[in-house]
Amino acid sequence: MGQHADGPDQQHRRPDGVTDETVAALGKLSEALETVERARGHLYELHQLIGHADLMLDDAVEQLRAAGHDELAERVASEMLGRNVIAGRWTFQIVEDFDDGYYGLFRELDRQARDELVGGRRHLYEAEMKERRRTRGRRGHEARPGGDG
Repeated sequence: MGQHADGPDQQHRRPDGVTDETVAALGKLSEALETVERARGHLYELHQLIGHADLMLDDAVEQLRAAGHDELAERVASEMLGRNVIAGRWTFQIVEDFDDGYYGLFRELDRQARDELVGGRRHLYEAEMKERRRTRGRRGHEARPGGDG
């Protein structure tokens, strides 16, 4: 078995002529996008939590009315039910604007950088880190799925 049999697959090997600096820069760009992915998850969580809270207001309004607090129930119903979270927007609109704008552009630029600089390969920085840190020949440290090395 040669060196490549005990190393990353072709898609996780640095193309010839690509510098350490380029791999590091792409790794940092990827790390930044991963952080935005996490933020996007929180944005979707906000979307779901606000939606759930809005639906819970139906019960709160009903219970306030049943307890004889009609004026407060009406205020909650008229001022909070279906209210925009920010000017002119419900959370689904915030999510859509985020996805179509900031997030979409970030993903596009990350893809463009990888396509132009390393033939579209992903996670080169991590793949090289794995090679530096794993113990060759040890079970659980294989270079790739189903590999012996």
